[in-house]
Amino acid sequence: MEFLEQLFELHFGSRPAKVQPVQGGLGGSGRMIVRLSNAEHSAIGIQNDVADENAAFLAFTRHFCKHGLPVPEIYRVDDAHGAYLEEDLGDTTLFQFLSQNRNGAEIAPEVIAAYRKVVEALPRFQVEAARDFDYSVCYPRASFDRQSISWDLNYFKYYFLKLSGVPFHEQAVEEDFAKLTNLLLSADTNYFLYRDFQSRNVMLRDGNPYFLDYQGGRRGALQYDIASLLFDAKAELPPELRAQLLDHYLDALAKYTAVDRDEFLRTYYAYVYVRILQALGAYGFRGFYERKAHFLQSVPYALRNLRWLMHNIKLPVELPALMSAFANMIGSDKLQQIMAPVVNTEGLTVVVTSFSFHRGPVQDESGNGGGFVFDARSLPNPGREERFKKLCGRDAAVIDYLEGENAVHEYFSHAMSLVDASVREYQRRGFHHLMVSFGCTGGQHRSVYLAEQTAKRLAGRDGVRVVLRHREEEMWVR
Repeated sequence: MEFLEQLFELHFGSRPAKVQPVQGGLGGSGRMIVRLSNAEHSAIGIQNDVADENAAFLAFTRHFCKHGLPVPEIYRVDDAHGAYLEEDLGDTTLFQFLSQNRNGAEIAPEVIAAYRKVVEALPRFQVEAARDFDYSVCYPRASFDRQSISWDLNYFKYYFLKLSGVPFHEQAVEEDFAKLTNLLLSADTNYFLYRDFQSRNVMLRDGNPYFLDYQGGRRGALQYDIASLLFDAKAELPPELRAQLLDHYLDALAKYTAVDRDEFLRTYYAYVYVRILQALGAYGFRGFYERKAHFLQSVPYALRNLRWLMHNIKLPVELPALMSAFANMIGSDKLQQIMAPVVNTEGLTVVVTSFSFHRGPVQDESGNGGGFVFDARSLPNPGREERFKKLCGRDAAVIDYLEGENAVHEYFSHAMSLVDASVREYQRRGFHHLMVSFGCTGGQHRSVYLAEQTAKRLAGRDGVRVVLRHREEEMWVR
């Protein structure tokens, strides 16, 4: 960690006051990702022992910056420690923005607008930047070729099909793999393939998308990346929205290269299938093999996508053994047990509220009663200091003040232990509403800070919709 702090000081001329892990920083990869900050500056520090992967990301970033693409600026690099410092693009991913602004299949217009911007930007990576791209720096392979496809399909077979105990005819499935591979490779593969183009790798800042995690990029077909985004399992985009966004993407693509839509669509859904299988292989590897059970929570969403494809799409080649394996997956008792805790069409709504005890506690609107009411009046009170009187718990100065107090960290940790346990149990039991309220003297500083942090902690969780309210906002001192 010290070397990342040194990079920060070299670039900004001052030491970071805080170093905090970034959510998901050790999720599906071996990278360590932290946010380093002080009163004036903030940056993201990344440490990764895979030197070739770092080299690919840094080379890609320099190339994309040359083309004016919205990617993070690289501030400093420490090759000896496999570390680099990059621009901090904030905390809001496209996935979080979607999760916070939807009600089941009903998605807010501003989210759809963000998706449209994302699909408009994709051809710039695939076509514009690909014209002078150096594929020799790609890791682990320079193209999504027969070998790459074989790796993905075998990843699915060995780490998902076999470990889940789903019955399948191995030789027949291998024959279908060969037919699927030939279909995939019949598409034009002379473009840049981002490889992990999904909603968690898109940051939103000031309403505009910025792109991350393209270090696995290589030469490949156009269809793969748009399939990855639109069939991003946990995003659960409705089929009609997927169709609209695909049309919008093809319109944007036509500005950069000639597009034969029928030819594009001939192989598009084959790429949808292979992307889903690659994801299932990853879930199986992390969940069944490494026994990190939370990765298996993504399986139900991928299976729902498979079910939709099987019912609505006919590929130009017959894959009977593979379709039989998919049907067995969807009907598997073992996989149904994994699905049970998260299949809840309404999901769990968590209403997080700040309030002042002077005006009484928050009333439950769901009719269920209960929930949590946390009293924050025991914590250090910024409202007693003149410099904070016209600020609230969302303001940086108040946040820094509160986060400098050990009592606040201890309090929040205990509160979130209770909330996290209830969220898990409520989801398991199919409940739809949980109320979490924080009260303080004036409802402006401590309670607001705690409510904001709780909403951030819960945002983006599978099946959880967060509603954040500050009851006393109109009465705050300004």
